[in-house]
Amino acid sequence: MDSRTDHRFDTQGAGITVQRALELPGLRSGLPEILAGADRLGRTVRWVHAGEVPNIASLLKGGELLLTTGYGLGTRPAEQRAFVRTLAERGIAALVVELGPRFARLPAALVDTARAAGLPLVQLHREVPFVTVTEEIHTEIVNGHYALLQRAEEVHRRCTEALLGGGGVPQVLGILAGFSGNPVFLETADGRLLYAAGEGPEGADPLQVWEGLRGPHKEAPPPAGSVLVEVPGGGPGTTGSVRARLVLLPVRSPLAPVHRIAAERAAGILAVVLMQARQEEELAARGRGDFLTDLAEGRIAAEDAPAQARVLGFKPGESPLLPVVMRLGDSLSPGGGWAVLARAVSEELAAVGVPVLLGVRPVEGRVLVLLGLRSESERAAVADRVAAALRAGVERAGMRRPGSPPPVVVVGVAGGWAAASAGLRHAAETATAAQGLTDRPWYDARRLDIDLLLWRLRDHPDLAAFVDRAIGPLRDHDHRSRPPLLPTLETYLAHAGRKAETARELHLNRQTLYNRLARIGELLGTDLDDPQTVLALSLALRARRHVL
Repeated sequence: MDSRTDHRFDTQGAGITVQRALELPGLRSGLPEILAGADRLGRTVRWVHAGEVPNIASLLKGGELLLTTGYGLGTRPAEQRAFVRTLAERGIAALVVELGPRFARLPAALVDTARAAGLPLVQLHREVPFVTVTEEIHTEIVNGHYALLQRAEEVHRRCTEALLGGGGVPQVLGILAGFSGNPVFLETADGRLLYAAGEGPEGADPLQVWEGLRGPHKEAPPPAGSVLVEVPGGGPGTTGSVRARLVLLPVRSPLAPVHRIAAERAAGILAVVLMQARQEEELAARGRGDFLTDLAEGRIAAEDAPAQARVLGFKPGESPLLPVVMRLGDSLSPGGGWAVLARAVSEELAAVGVPVLLGVRPVEGRVLVLLGLRSESERAAVADRVAAALRAGVERAGMRRPGSPPPVVVVGVAGGWAAASAGLRHAAETATAAQGLTDRPWYDARRLDIDLLLWRLRDHPDLAAFVDRAIGPLRDHDHRSRPPLLPTLETYLAHAGRKAETARELHLNRQTLYNRLARIGELLGTDLDDPQTVLALSLALRARRHVL
């Protein structure tokens, strides 16, 4: 059972509640009567103490359930009031007085002071062996601690399995965020955010929580009730023996000791992962990639995006934003890994001279970039420099296999944050649709809308049937005979039917080209000068790479 919904335990104090202590057989057999603090029975009992001396408060640390027969309470009302006040100030959980030779009923001064101080006061109408009560409550407390450790151990097991299954730091933080029900942040030793997981109140993005509660106050301790655990490691970029810090903020629900225990276990796992070279760089780049993906997919509102981008170090002001997406394809070389790629591309982009937010998405094989332009008129010039920087970064990182096609870079439309959201989404889809096109330094997303539409229809049987009707005879011919005719048709259509340019590019004399075009028209049973035929053939040639 989740102890956050179990009245027996107070997860905030890692003990049991006063209410639970009164329900145990030892105290229950004494017929307890609650005289004060009935609304405070959820207090934590961390220990039990029995004593009869007037100054017993000085022996206590807080959180105890004090058992007494009343001999240390004093005989005068002033002494009794002082006795209760000092216990309340000490922060004990409850005062339990056994009636008998000293008191047949507790005096009014005692009861009134306990009520005023908000201290639970209980009188026992029957004698009970205090040693039995102590043993029962202590056993229950130990069991509670064991239950907390079991829950923390389960989180540790899940985190370990995630790593062994190929997951990384984001998966570990996600498990911890799900367990605590609160957002979780990993920051560097100097307070720079590396990664955020989980949700804020009402599903808010965790970057909003960071911006409001942690970002401006990273030099100060986190808010009360938070959990901060240091991730050991040392090394370059660290302070002392601390490599990073794990921060849990209680913005959705209170954090319990079990969450601290789980965070400490997770910190040990994170320390091992972060010992690998440049893991912090990759993690920060993945965090930025998650933000840009959430923006593209509409999970971050345009009005909230600037503040969250500032958390990640992107401050373009009122500049137009230019979305760019690079897709590396399906045959990546391990090279130096995504950490090296992120660093190499960042260094290349530094020379572009505009504000840049760069993120990686290893699962999709994408690099996402948002740039702040001085004006929309410099879009093409900036796109040239950014595309060159992206490709140079891939080569430096060794992420491209020999013989594999170069990465595809797609540039979206410049505009405000709302346009950036749609532009990133459009560019990301177009980068996938553009795989297999004739290589260019970069593609304008607006000029590939037909390719994007065909890509979206790739699984529809009508598209395959259309391609087969339009160019099937040519495809069959090229499988059986030489020279192949599809390249001739593609080049002819690419040059808008200009035969001289087509012959020059194919290194053919004009008569040979005329003969090939005549053969193409004969096989297809169509006229290559007919505009509708040309349109259909152009679409079929662009669609065939999606249906092969």
